[in-house]
Formats: sequence, C-alpha cells, structure tokens
Amino acid sequence: MTTRTLGVVMNGVTGRMGYRQHLLRSVLAINEQGGVTLDGGERVLLDPVLVGRSEAKLADIAARHGLARWTTDLDTALGDPANSVYFDAQVTSARVPAVVKALEAGKHVYVEKPTAETLEDATMLARRAAEAGVKHGVVQDKLFLPGLRKLRRLIDGGFFGRILSVRGEFGYWVFEGDWQPAQRPSWNYRAEDGGGIVLDMFPHWNYVLENLFGRVEAVIAKAVTHIPVRWDENGQEYKATADDSAYGIFELEGGIVAQINSSWDVRVNRDELVEFQVDGTEGSAVAGLRRCRVQHRSATPMPVWNPDLPATYGFRDQWQEVPDNEEFDNGFKVQWEMFVRHVLEDAPFPHDLASGARGVQLAELGLRSSAEGRRIEVPEL
Repeated sequence: MTTRTLGVVMNGVTGRMGYRQHLLRSVLAINEQGGVTLDGGERVLLDPVLVGRSEAKLADIAARHGLARWTTDLDTALGDPANSVYFDAQVTSARVPAVVKALEAGKHVYVEKPTAETLEDATMLARRAAEAGVKHGVVQDKLFLPGLRKLRRLIDGGFFGRILSVRGEFGYWVFEGDWQPAQRPSWNYRAEDGGGIVLDMFPHWNYVLENLFGRVEAVIAKAVTHIPVRWDENGQEYKATADDSAYGIFELEGGIVAQINSSWDVRVNRDELVEFQVDGTEGSAVAGLRRCRVQHRSATPMPVWNPDLPATYGFRDQWQEVPDNEEFDNGFKVQWEMFVRHVLEDAPFPHDLASGARGVQLAELGLRSSAEGRRIEVPEL
C-alpha cells in the first residue's frame, strides 16, 4: 500500500471554526488515522500550510501541533506547486477575493458557507470554478450530523408516507458581551462585516431542505435585530447592525411547508441546539444533532384537549428512539474525506459552489422578503 501527500492551503485557521472543526477535527484527525483511503488502497495524507493575518497566532498553532508550514502571505502559499487545494474559513467578507486568487492559481477550492455575501459574487465563483476546470466544493456539514443521517434513513425507507411539513428550531442565547464574554465573534452582528443570522443560517437551511425534502420554491421571512447594542472582544460597546433572529416559512416542491426559527436571542428549552420535526401521513420524527425519535401512525396516541385537568403523561415519552446502527464520525471530517476523494479520483461530490450559490440566493431573497414584507418565489439558478 502506497502513501502520498496532498498539499492544502488553509486560510482562516486562527478562527474558531477554521481551527476546531477543520484543522483539528478534520485535517489533523485524518492524518492521525493514517490518511484518506482511495479506491485502489492508496492512502493520502494532508499537508496543511496555515494562512492568516496574525504571525503570532499562526506560529502558536503550528508549534502546538508540530506543523512546519505557515505564512501570512497567501500569494506565496498559492504559488507553491506542492499545494493543490485551497480551503477558506475566513470571515465571509474576505472570502471572494481569496477564492478568486486560488482559482486563478489553478487550485481546487473548498470553502465554508456562505460562499459570498451576495448572489452575484456566489454565482461568479461557481462560474469561474467551472471555467477553470478545477474541483470545487462548499462545506455542508449539517447533512452529516448523526441526527440528520438517521432522518435520511427514515426518508429513504418510506417511513413518513407523504411528507406534509417540517418545523425547525435553532439557536441559543449569545451573551451581549458586557458582563459575560460573547461566545460568538462581534463581526457576526455587524452587517458591514458580513454578519447576520440570515446570511449565516439560511444557506444551511437551503441545503438541508434541498437534500432531504425538495427544492425551496418560495420564502416568507422576517429578520430582526432584537439586541441593538453589544460589546466586542475588547469590551467596547458597539451598535449591532445585522439581524440576530430570523423567522422563515419555506415552500418546497411537492407541497411541503417548512418553518424554521433561527435566533441568537433564545434560551434553549429543547433537547438539542437544533431540532427538526417532520410530519407525514404515516409517521413523524424529531431529529437533532445526534438523536432522532419517531412516532408511527400505528402508535400515535389520541390526545384530548382538556384545560381543566393536568396531563398525566409525558408527550416525549410516547416517542421511540431511532438506533445509531453505525458509528458516526465527525461530519466536517467526513466531508473533507469526500472532497479529497473527489479531487484525486473524481468521486461524487454534489456539494459544489453552485449549491453554495443557491444557499446565498435563499439568504438574499429572505432578507428581501423581510424588507418588503411579502412572499418571494425562488427562481432556479
């Protein structure tokens, strides 16, 4: 069995997501397991070069993990023929020019979502990647969560019959930053820096809905800035100019209606930080990050509305747990392995920049729906 290396330029690894999920739990974890195994048995190790703006942060990360290659000069990293792949986990506002540079250098590109701040830029990236003839992909990690993979299993097995509706709840309370440090970076709350929960989460909801239930055909949304003032990483007060909560209704092909609430101003009273309830003619399911519970038509109780008497049973106790039946790996890591195989042996990878552009389109139309107070149809790109 032979082993080779694949040079990967990783831009944005000093950020929370770029470091934890992509460098630590994906790229380094892949190397620790011996690499990605290709169809012919060959193993591929990833050789990352860390890119960012802070020499001190890059040097610290490299030293902690025994990595030799890091730089603050993206052009130098892209100019090295040993590097075949460019990965981008920067703030959204910095993504487009960096990805364009990578495409011009002939690199395969793999990027975090949203791929751009505007649909015009997102479609431009997809078009240029196609013209360059390189492999390209966007992170769509939630499809690989254990809970949603169990949900996929139920859909494929016909458990629901005809699916009627989807209801999603996502979010948690992000501290304002005055008397407790905020657990999200301050740029998330500044529209001028590419922030906003619609631009952050609607691309997620688009690929989840599209891959599990059907294409989004229309959207009605309300985007709100509930907390108008926050405090940044240096304890400085600033005005929040981006939406921090969004309430959306999505009409899907086949007549399915999806409702999803997204908020950084909600205290969690759920089993998991995100949950989707799917109701169908033959059964229902509630799927979260890891768990998935079901209630079949044949086992559905008969609730009776009686406000004069307390309920003597727990509604959650009437649902059945869907077993794992397999060992689930980190979703980010699984998709990295898929992309490596896509680059090296043309294995299927549907999560391309065109898919990413559809997510940006939904975010853009969601914000427009909110501003204009109306339902907006989503045209096919």
